[in-house]
Amino acid sequence: MTEKQMLLNRIRKYSFALDEARLFLDSHPDCAEAVKYYEKNLALYNKAVEEYERRFAPMACNGAVRNGKWAWNTTPWPWERSEN
Repeated sequence: MTEKQMLLNRIRKYSFALDEARLFLDSHPDCAEAVKYYEKNLALYNKAVEEYERRFAPMACNGAVRNGKWAWNTTPWPWERSEN
């Protein structure tokens, strides 16, 4: 597995954890432990996405400005990437 694939797997793991935490928090909004879990995974997710975009390519159009230029159209589209 390449570094790129490992990083994408990490992002997917954090994304899944965030989705599950959001669902739990919908019915348990006052659970401090769940809020801490969500915040921890959100920070890890953001850090991993930032690293991926810095090293490889934008993951979404809101991360497409690189070095002061619009970079969304300079790499393969998300559905054209080999990781998918």
